[in-house]
Amino acid sequence: MTPFSVSRRSIIAALAAIAVLAFSAEAFAQQQQQQQRRSRQAPAQPPAAAQPQAPQTASLTPETTAKQAIILDFKTGKVLFEKNADQRMPPSSMSKIMTAYMAFKALKENRIQLDSMLPVSQKAWRIQGSKMFVMIGTQVKVEDLLRGMIIQSGNDACIVLAEGLAGSEEAFAEQMTIEARKIGLTGSNFRNASGWPDPDHYTTARDLAILGKRLIADFPEYYKYYAELDFTYGTDDKGKPIKQGNRNPLLYKNTGADGIKTGHTEDAGYGLTASSVRDGRRIVGVFNGWQSMRIRAEESERMMEWAFREWGTYALFKKGDSIDKADVWLGTKPTVQLLAPQDIDLTIPRRLRPQIKVVASFDSPIAAPIAPGQEIGRLVVTAPGLDTIEIPLVSDTGVERLGLAGRMNAALAYLLWGAGKK
Repeated sequence: MTPFSVSRRSIIAALAAIAVLAFSAEAFAQQQQQQQRRSRQAPAQPPAAAQPQAPQTASLTPETTAKQAIILDFKTGKVLFEKNADQRMPPSSMSKIMTAYMAFKALKENRIQLDSMLPVSQKAWRIQGSKMFVMIGTQVKVEDLLRGMIIQSGNDACIVLAEGLAGSEEAFAEQMTIEARKIGLTGSNFRNASGWPDPDHYTTARDLAILGKRLIADFPEYYKYYAELDFTYGTDDKGKPIKQGNRNPLLYKNTGADGIKTGHTEDAGYGLTASSVRDGRRIVGVFNGWQSMRIRAEESERMMEWAFREWGTYALFKKGDSIDKADVWLGTKPTVQLLAPQDIDLTIPRRLRPQIKVVASFDSPIAAPIAPGQEIGRLVVTAPGLDTIEIPLVSDTGVERLGLAGRMNAALAYLLWGAGKK
């Protein structure tokens, strides 16, 4: 055995011993990190502009004689009030919101145009109830039919649109139900386009609220018709133009209302699907089962006013805002930012605004590798009397795991100097 051979074997043995020691050190360091890792909760402060002072307010729970009702915030979907919101009910002319949704969809898909002409059948001409007064054998422009349905609540206009789009009102009603399922209306079934009484024609207040939101969000270019106060079409027996006003009582008051649709039958009572905007904030309300037009006008105004007064929607963070920073364990970067993956808005009673606590909760350090956009924490929002809200937080960038040499160095550094070196 030569001196050179002994030296070489000694070097190999020494390197092997170092490798074993390094791996052992890494394993021990990881174990220590796991034992020390804890859920970090750091206060996450929203922008100062998002923290208005909350006024002292009255009761959070109003009363209404409506049999079914729901009020929600348009942006966040937060339910502010509900009463029998999932109870099956006859929608009466509020069914026409779904008919309008179908017509708007056909316009957006270029299957019809606003100036397209549709024929008036005998069925459309003979229908009773509220009417636009289209004449049998004539053709009517789609835009006029929309106004006749939305403003005048014309049952005849609904049938003309239904037959023009689907060939028959029955086929159109089937399409209404199919589309309703697609957009999240789980408790609705449609048998006609106008809301004419039928035991198998029903919906819920919650479904109408969802439909109202989708109508506004999906077709803003056509939603404008709902705010028009009157429409003139046709002439009476004396040749005088027939002018009819919008039946929505909130449009005639200074409430910010711009829609949506009233309804009434003997079984359903008086109903209203309403939407109002104030200072850029929109509220949607659905009410049904009132005993008179007067009660509908008074209570709908009071309930919508309550929603704006008692509840506020606050912008906490914008998409991409950095909420906090977390240390990274055995990564090619020492830290990673926790970002808001989307705009984070909160709808709460105004009186609770000063008591909100917003914290970022995450494990620290976070073990590499980390993918870009990976969920690595949660934004936790709490306030007295409210359910805890948790929103995912994501990484701003990817972090690769250190190579063998880097992990060995980090582990040895941890053993020698503790958590200060990674």
